[in-house]
Amino acid sequence: MEWLQILALATVQGITEFLPISSSAHLILLPLLEGWVDQGLAFDVAVHVGSLAAVIAYFRGDLAVLVRDFGRSLVTRRSTGQSSLAWAVLWGTVPVGIAGLLFKETVETTLRSPLVIAWATVGFALLLWWADARGRGVRDENAIGWKDVLVIGAAQALALIPGTSRSGITMTAGMMLGLSRTAAARFSFLLSIPVISLAGGLLVFELATAQDSVDWTALLLGCVSSGFAAYLCIHLFLRLIERIGMLPFVIYRLLLGAILFYVHI
Repeated sequence: MEWLQILALATVQGITEFLPISSSAHLILLPLLEGWVDQGLAFDVAVHVGSLAAVIAYFRGDLAVLVRDFGRSLVTRRSTGQSSLAWAVLWGTVPVGIAGLLFKETVETTLRSPLVIAWATVGFALLLWWADARGRGVRDENAIGWKDVLVIGAAQALALIPGTSRSGITMTAGMMLGLSRTAAARFSFLLSIPVISLAGGLLVFELATAQDSVDWTALLLGCVSSGFAAYLCIHLFLRLIERIGMLPFVIYRLLLGAILFYVHI
C-alpha cells in the first residue's frame, strides 16, 4: 500500500466511524474512485484498533467511573452511581452481537451491494432528519431505561446493513426516545466500545487463520492515523452538535447516496 492510500483510508475510517455518515459507504467509494486495490484484513484490524483507542482515551474518565460502579453493582447487587449506564452499554450490545452471528454471511455477501449501500445511505439519512426535526429531547444518557436500551440496541443491529451508519442509527433512535443530541451521541460513542472490540476481535481471529503477509509499517501508520482522526472527530462533534444539529450530515448523506447511485446505475 502507498502512503497516500494508508493515510486516506485510515483518516476516513477514523472520522466516519463516529459521524452519522456511514463508514462502509466511504470505504467502498474511495478505493473505487481512486482505483486502489483492497487494503486487506490486517489493515482493517489496525484502523479498528485506532478507532477503539481513540474512544477509550476520550472517555477515559467516564469509563473509570462506569467500571467502578459496575463492579460495585455486582458486589452489592443493586444500582450504584452510574452502574445503570454501564449495564445499558453492555445490554445494548447484545442485539448486534446476536444479529452478527446469525446474519454474518448475508451481510458480507448479499448486503454489500453498492445499491443496497446507496439506498441505506439515503433512507437512514431521511430517518435521521425526521428524528432530529421532530423536537429536541432533554434527557441525558444517565436517564436511559430498559425500554431505551432495547430500542437503541435493536437499532444498532440494523447497522450491519452497509450504508446505515452505526453511530447514525443509534443517535437516531436515541433522539426518537427523547434524548438530547449530545446525550444520544455520547451513548452512541460508549456503545461503540464493546461493538468495535467484538468486531476487532473477530477480525484478529480471521487474520490469525489467514496466510497473508503483514506490512507492519502500514499497520502502525493506519492505526495512529485512524486514532488521531477519530479522537479529533469525537471532540469536535460533541462540542458542535447542539449548535449545528444533524441537518449538515443529512444533506451530506443524501449527496453521497446520489453519487453511489450515479456510479453504479
